[in-house]
Amino acid sequence: MSGVPEDSGLAFEVLDPAPVGVAVTRGEDHRLVYTNAVYRSQFGHRPIGAPLAKSFIDAVQQRYRLLFDQVYASGEPVILTAEPGSGERGTERLFTSSLSRISFGPGDHGVLVVAMEITEQIEAVQQVQAIADERSHILRRYQSLMRVSAQIIWVAGPDGDVIEPSPSWERVTGQPWEEFRGPGWQEMVHPDDRADTLRSWARAVGSVTEVWEHNYRLRTAGGDYRHFEVRAVPIRENGVVVEWVGSCSDVEQQWQEQRCQNLLDRAAAATGEMTSLEDMLGALTNVIVPELADGCGVHLIIDLTAGQQGGTPFVVERVATASRAGLPRLPPYSEEQLASDHAFVGVVRRRRPLLKTFPAGSPPPKLSPSGSQAWMEANGANSLLILPVVVDGAVPAVVTVVTCGDRPPISRADIVLLNRMFDHAHDALSSAIRFQRAQQIALALQHSLLAEPPSLPELSIVARYRASPAAAEVGGDWYDSFVLPDGACVMAIGDVAGHDLGAAVAMSQLRNMLRALAMDRCEPPGEILTRLNLAMESLSGDVTATCVLARVEGCDRRYQLNYAVAGHLPPLLVTHEGTGRFLDGGESPLLGLPHDLGCPSSVEPLPPRGTLLLYTDGLVERSGEHLDRGLERLRRLAESLAREPVERFCDQLLSGLPTTGLDDIAVIALRLPGEGAS
Repeated sequence: MSGVPEDSGLAFEVLDPAPVGVAVTRGEDHRLVYTNAVYRSQFGHRPIGAPLAKSFIDAVQQRYRLLFDQVYASGEPVILTAEPGSGERGTERLFTSSLSRISFGPGDHGVLVVAMEITEQIEAVQQVQAIADERSHILRRYQSLMRVSAQIIWVAGPDGDVIEPSPSWERVTGQPWEEFRGPGWQEMVHPDDRADTLRSWARAVGSVTEVWEHNYRLRTAGGDYRHFEVRAVPIRENGVVVEWVGSCSDVEQQWQEQRCQNLLDRAAAATGEMTSLEDMLGALTNVIVPELADGCGVHLIIDLTAGQQGGTPFVVERVATASRAGLPRLPPYSEEQLASDHAFVGVVRRRRPLLKTFPAGSPPPKLSPSGSQAWMEANGANSLLILPVVVDGAVPAVVTVVTCGDRPPISRADIVLLNRMFDHAHDALSSAIRFQRAQQIALALQHSLLAEPPSLPELSIVARYRASPAAAEVGGDWYDSFVLPDGACVMAIGDVAGHDLGAAVAMSQLRNMLRALAMDRCEPPGEILTRLNLAMESLSGDVTATCVLARVEGCDRRYQLNYAVAGHLPPLLVTHEGTGRFLDGGESPLLGLPHDLGCPSSVEPLPPRGTLLLYTDGLVERSGEHLDRGLERLRRLAESLAREPVERFCDQLLSGLPTTGLDDIAVIALRLPGEGAS
């Protein structure tokens, strides 16, 4: 019911279906003359004919009365936007309204009210704005969090290539946008980490991993590499990945701490399973390589006092080596005398590490033993650390640590870590060193009893003695070499039964007696051994021994071997072409057993540039195995080393054969000159 007065002259019924609220007032007191259905639904039923003050007392405030008066008087319309108003149930609502003057006749005016409720629209806008504000707040919070938790932020396309500049990337790495864009970022990843990183990133992009996490080393603006933790997530629109957003956080400190603890744990585990000093230090080389270096070696110091005496050389014995994959490994065993001005001697005296960096493949002279020096030159070494192993105030061993090629030189932090490793293993090393000290004393005694081979103009003679790591006392293995008055060269090797001080004394007596008998008469070796066997009756106790006595003599511009074997393993003769055979002539029973038969001699021509090897049984014997198998192993290996320098020939034999470690080993080798020597 519209309630339109009949004298209005206006047909307000046409406004009944309007989708907005419509009301009409008349006269100066603004008596309500019409409302449509929408208006009544918005504001409820209002009494027709009542003035504004009474019909809208609950919905219209004083200022609306003033607006009605203004429109009525001036005829100028007024528009109200998002004004509050009371709804049908008294709830606060929002309306947009217009007030305009209408005419009923001359001098008879009223006000037309058109009202549209916009409560829901305004609430929707407010909700959208609230969401936008919340998102902006979250974004600011996220950006602040990223600045705190990550050094680098980057954005990549759905294919994984960088698509936006990253000032933080350029600040950390020094790589400009032109080089960073696309796949250019890969150039800053450490070469050793690059392949694994690209495979992992390709898998993440291909399978759209929800979160990609990876660790790699990045080259920084300063040129060094640091470890970074990388995280990236895909951004989707309508289920399709449109980009990846990632961060890189510097975790170098955490990585170093974790690596340090890991190495210390590995070092403790390695040394805890070993009993001998050589085995412990050898196990530590496998921890150092390849984690900290490309190569590593351990040298035992045979005489701890020699380097402290002016001008007196001392002997170092390499007992363990390790090298990273792709580099040749040095033989574990070698023996060398070092002069008092050698870097090793200085390190032992000062008990402080020595670090040297140099151009790749150009180490300074007298920096390491000759075998290691050649290895460093051949493999592009760029730094060497000589680290003394200090145990209970002594330096029983020296560790050499080498970096090669593009690997950064050993750092001061690495030296600190290495020292911590050895300190961590101190108790285990200390237990082993007590045994080692006793063995070193015995070994020093053994070396004092064994003469160095003579230096000859054409013949090269090298001897090696390797003590059993399982025995702390000196043994009965021995060798000797000297020149007779007639110019012939004598080589001898033998083994006195026993492994104690008595055996060492008997060995020394036997060697001295043999030398005296050989120098007294330039006889065939068999006759000298026959007389030695008789002379042994003067020794106290029941002494038995084996021996090979060889006389190398020139004959018609060639050399020949005159030799005798008393209960010993046969000499091995290897040609320069790599053919080896054992010499089975001149055999007789071992010495110390009286018999009526003399010791025979045998003569063998020696090939130019060939090698004659005398050795003791520790080189070939293995428990539970027939001796022939050990001899065959020796022959094959010696044949493969036929053209190596005689020093390397001996060292490789000691390194390459699977010895038991329960017996001493002595070897003495002769290298012959070429064709036509006198």
